[in-house]
Amino acid sequence: MPDRVTVAGLKRPRGIRGEIVGVPLTMHPERLEELRDIVLQPSGRALTVEEVWWHGDKPIFKFAGIDSMTDAEPLAGQQVTIDHAERMPLAEGQYYFTDLVGCEVFENGDSLGVVDGYLETAGPVLLEIGRMMIPFVPEICHTVDVDKKRIDVTLPLGLRDLNG
Repeated sequence: MPDRVTVAGLKRPRGIRGEIVGVPLTMHPERLEELRDIVLQPSGRALTVEEVWWHGDKPIFKFAGIDSMTDAEPLAGQQVTIDHAERMPLAEGQYYFTDLVGCEVFENGDSLGVVDGYLETAGPVLLEIGRMMIPFVPEICHTVDVDKKRIDVTLPLGLRDLNG
């Protein structure tokens, strides 16, 4: 669901009250405690979060209407998603990489193509524009306008040859 963002995965039931162990999949795990209305994927099942508490580094979810281990078992393997608009706000100059997909990339006014995806590496994230990979760093991607779906770049000498 493109208008939804995954914030946690569900692993296995915990105890007999219908709680289920999760795995945070967000840079802001503390926000899981604030969740209320979520949709599980891939099932599409909408649930209300009654409570999230922590056991070590694992969130424990309790959903309304899920009151036994038997109720919780089918939730294992699902992903907890929130509406795209409910994401945490970012500081100036920070971007959700998923928002960069679909942006057109320009160098000196010439279109290099559209961001098809991104690759997270040990170094900077690489934007995929067709067969070209461009490091998403301010020195290269100097102007980013997500609302206008536009990224202006200045490619270092030799980068086009590397991607050729």
